[in-house]
Amino acid sequence: MRFETRAIHTGQEPDRETGAVMPPIYATSTFVQTRPGEHQGYDYTRSGNPNFTRLATTLASLENGEHATVFGSGMAAITAVISTLKQGSHVLAEENIYGCTFRIFDQVFEKFGVGISYVDFTRPANYAKIRELRPALVWIESPTNPLLKILDIGALSRVAAEVGVPVLVDNTFASPFFQRPLELGATLSLSSTTKYINGHSDCLGGVVVTNDREWHDKMIFAQKAVGLNPSPFDTWLIARGVKTLALRMQQHHRNALAIAQRLEAYAGIRWVRHPFLASHPQVEIAKRQMSGGSGIVTLELDASLEQTTVFVSALQVFSLAESLGGIESLADHPASMTHASIPREEREKVGIRDGLVRLSVGIEALDDLVADLDRALTKAGIRR
Repeated sequence: MRFETRAIHTGQEPDRETGAVMPPIYATSTFVQTRPGEHQGYDYTRSGNPNFTRLATTLASLENGEHATVFGSGMAAITAVISTLKQGSHVLAEENIYGCTFRIFDQVFEKFGVGISYVDFTRPANYAKIRELRPALVWIESPTNPLLKILDIGALSRVAAEVGVPVLVDNTFASPFFQRPLELGATLSLSSTTKYINGHSDCLGGVVVTNDREWHDKMIFAQKAVGLNPSPFDTWLIARGVKTLALRMQQHHRNALAIAQRLEAYAGIRWVRHPFLASHPQVEIAKRQMSGGSGIVTLELDASLEQTTVFVSALQVFSLAESLGGIESLADHPASMTHASIPREEREKVGIRDGLVRLSVGIEALDDLVADLDRALTKAGIRR
């Protein structure tokens, strides 16, 4: 079956007991046992629930993976992976990563002896660091948050495989509709299902997909032992949202690319990024490993912090809010919002300056989004 059909049917078959087309929410903390240790596949929701199983089956199929484990948030999925490491483990990561990923390594796991170093993985010369350091894990995002750098997942994975190092790709920005990291050689594909996969900004969730049975067993253990499980209701909402993923992603892509092309005409904007924009430094890699550029546009204003604040505060159709990937358009100021936990010196070293703005372009009418941006830019004194 094609992607669109699997998103609707795989793992979401009608309820066998009642025939309900939409499977029910199993709002229970525990399950009856006929004898000690004998049950119908579930004993306690922290260690499994039919709603978890259904959603995991759907998401594994969409990533073309064998195994998926669902979690209570994207950060819970990240925690699950890092919790498998031991004292003295070292992680080699792309230098532009999500602020909360930086924070959990820096402020939580460092004190338990897990180290991390950062390199610019858009430079193939830095692949040699994988052979040199032989880390416990290579951690990347592509596209990255918020700079939208595109990393060559296949090339990185081949180098890592030579020395037996697993590769994790945070696939949140692309979603499995536009990119499937496991097909490119990655060991783990992680997503915050809060974002595009759910698409309605009404719940939290995360997932890790893999073809490696040992890694899957580690994820199941972390879900149960660390208490990283989602709620049955949230997994039901995500299963509902994913049914329209293909339709939504196509519209996100169309709107975002059109907006990126228009913003490039502004003299008061230093640069604009979208993975499929012709001016993107890694556009050829993006088009080789992605089938679409998704819905994020990042730009840097040639403006002061005060002007940037006026711009994002003047938006009306775009809401000023953290998160992304919902049907509604959002604007984010990374330096003071999503990436504020990264020290200023570190932020600016990788390009996250005060004039940087990240737009999560929704599926509204394009003309309305364009008018909103033009009006706010004019109010902030940003010239065309």
